Amino acid sequence: MTTFVDRVELHVAAGNGGHGCASVHREKFKPLGGPDGGNGGRGGDVILVVDQSVTTLLDYHHSPHRKATNGKPGEGGNRSGKDGTDLVLPVPDGTVVLDKQGNVLADLVGQGTTFVAAQGGRGGLGNAALASARRKAPGFALLGEPGQAGDVVLELKTVADVALVGYPSAGKSSLISVLSAAKPKIADYPFTTLVPNLGVVTAGSTVYTIADVPGLIPGASQGKGLGLEFLRHVERCSVLVHVLDTAALESERDPLSDLDVIEAELAQYGGLGDRPRLVALNKVDVPDGQDLADIIRPDLEARGYQVVEVSAVSRHGLKELSFALAKIVAEARAAKPQEEATRIVIRPKAVDDAGFKVVAEDGFYRVVGEKPERWVHQTDFNNDEAVGYLADRLARLGVEEALLKAGARSGDEVVIGATDDAVVFDWEPTITAGAEMLGRRGEDHRFEAPRPAAQRRRDRDAERDDAEAEYDAFNPF
Repeated sequence: MTTFVDRVELHVAAGNGGHGCASVHREKFKPLGGPDGGNGGRGGDVILVVDQSVTTLLDYHHSPHRKATNGKPGEGGNRSGKDGTDLVLPVPDGTVVLDKQGNVLADLVGQGTTFVAAQGGRGGLGNAALASARRKAPGFALLGEPGQAGDVVLELKTVADVALVGYPSAGKSSLISVLSAAKPKIADYPFTTLVPNLGVVTAGSTVYTIADVPGLIPGASQGKGLGLEFLRHVERCSVLVHVLDTAALESERDPLSDLDVIEAELAQYGGLGDRPRLVALNKVDVPDGQDLADIIRPDLEARGYQVVEVSAVSRHGLKELSFALAKIVAEARAAKPQEEATRIVIRPKAVDDAGFKVVAEDGFYRVVGEKPERWVHQTDFNNDEAVGYLADRLARLGVEEALLKAGARSGDEVVIGATDDAVVFDWEPTITAGAEMLGRRGEDHRFEAPRPAAQRRRDRDAERDDAEAEYDAFNPF
């Protein structure tokens, strides 16, 4: 059963925002007490966070669909809905987030590094928040905004200081097992190692990580064998170690040609030309292996390689190899530029940026922009007053004026949004809702009428005044 997965396609969906509430305060002796609908809660985000205890993407291979919770709707009495819970997904250190087209969205390196893969929708405003001096009693509320949803690709690139590369059965797993506490699978047949193995090596005061990359054969950079799947694990290393088998049983192979083939594959993969190299001549405990090592060592040194003869069985040369790697790793760390604190970059919008644009397409006009699209999603089209409120907002933003400039006429088809869930309607320059027949939009003249108790007092006072006037008329003295 597969226990290591380094590439998955994840389907994420953030939570939807809760709907706002349209409510009127009700209390004894206080009729028409005013709007008191609360706001909806925010939808939960889907967040990727680096966790050092996670080493594989296996969980997401088995369960690729992940969704955060929705926000709760608002309630009367000015009670806001509860926010949705964020869904936090732990990923291994070195995970790269890409979109479906292969564009890099984030490179997650370092404990605690986070990336919001899908953002939750905003909660809708209740009618209490929509009330104003001109709109004293809104009879509607805004709907919650849908949360973001989409597909992302997660690729794991092992974070290691040293990478062991070489032909299958060259002894990479054996070396990593004796250099560190790692326990990889070891056998005498090709492609024994099906996943990268990672170990920690201590050499003096230097501690570094070492990984072996399985499956490199001719054509690995084009997808042959397992090389294309695991070459990405070499990208973050500081040192490349060529493990050459000096006791190969195949007569058509020799260590120098193996080195040339692996170097050609690394060159075709790209991006590794500046990494320092070291050659480990493995299996010198075999008599023929030691003889072959003595023959090819001068040629390797003439090419500029640092050469160490090792044996995982007899432990020959392991100390020299570990300290040689520690020196190169220390030099690479010292040469690495010091990381600076992340700078906050503010990119204000241009002064003439209206936040939307109108595009004339075949037979209709399309309005594209963050605000108009969000407003449309938050509008309850079954409520005439809400539709009128949307018309007011679009007019204040300048959408009607832009449509007129683009050549739109009454009755033309207008589409708001760039996706499949766009809203289509026949445009009228002025939208009049039925609720507006009562007065200005959002107002209720019933609030301007005197209260019943006060009216009863006025009626009694008027009756008393009339009675006193009648009494005075009959009793002039």
